Amino acid sequence: MDCINQRIAYGNTLVKLGKINPNIVVLDADLGGSTMGKLFETEFPQRHFEMGIAEANMMSVAAGLAQTGKIPFANSFAVFASGRAYDQIRQTISIGRLNVKIVGSSAGLSDFGDGSTHQSVEDLAIMRAIPNMVVLSPADANEAAQATKAAAEYDGPVYLRINRNDYKNITDPDKPFEIGRPYIIKEGTDIVVFATGITVGMALEAAEKTKLSVRVVNVGTIKPLNDEEILKLAQDAKAVVCAEEHSIIGGLGSAVAEALRLTRKPIEFVGIKDSFGCSAHNYGELLKHFGITADAILKIIENMEV
Repeated sequence: MDCINQRIAYGNTLVKLGKINPNIVVLDADLGGSTMGKLFETEFPQRHFEMGIAEANMMSVAAGLAQTGKIPFANSFAVFASGRAYDQIRQTISIGRLNVKIVGSSAGLSDFGDGSTHQSVEDLAIMRAIPNMVVLSPADANEAAQATKAAAEYDGPVYLRINRNDYKNITDPDKPFEIGRPYIIKEGTDIVVFATGITVGMALEAAEKTKLSVRVVNVGTIKPLNDEEILKLAQDAKAVVCAEEHSIIGGLGSAVAEALRLTRKPIEFVGIKDSFGCSAHNYGELLKHFGITADAILKIIENMEV
């Protein structure tokens, strides 16, 4: 059975890459059991560094390791990886274009039980705004594995966003991840839905429920976003929808709107409306509360004027 958890897919892929490339090292900030850095630690204890609850220091150490030729993967919850260590990421890793991979685990609302302090609703916006930073947001566990490989091969700073929970795969496990390339997973002509992360599957489900012809595009790379490709994918559609498990400010929707700024196409957004997260009994309850569901996407699609 295919792995349906992005964290496990990421951890297993790190182990596979570690067997091939001895320069890959992994750092954790007291969360290896959650980020799945522990899988790498079990296999390569001398190449795993437990940094304690000190994310800023972890990023500085990762920067130093990169300058010695290592390929460090620095893991923490996405809210801490993007926020608590921002200064070190900006000043050292990104300005220096160092070959550090920053992995934000339990991203978005997926840490449903711990509430707003542990939910990263703004990490894509933060990391996207940093010059030289590549920002990846895979759709499912299959794509998380392929995105991890792509990040390891890319020479420069990368932010990789990882979900905490199990959900079904909708991408091909053997399809290589191309940084910067969005791709169609369902053809359509009336409306195009640009989606990322868990919302790709939701968009596909919504497209299959409506009588409208809906094109669904998986945007696994938030930055660099190929503006020409986005324009091409949207050019024959009458309207555009952007879906993401993130604030509608500064993430995928903002990036797509920037690419389409001269087209004057109607555009709507599915995401978090300028709000922090909150705790819930389960992940589905929280997604429904914030209107990030297949039904919410369907409602917007069918309310668009086409």
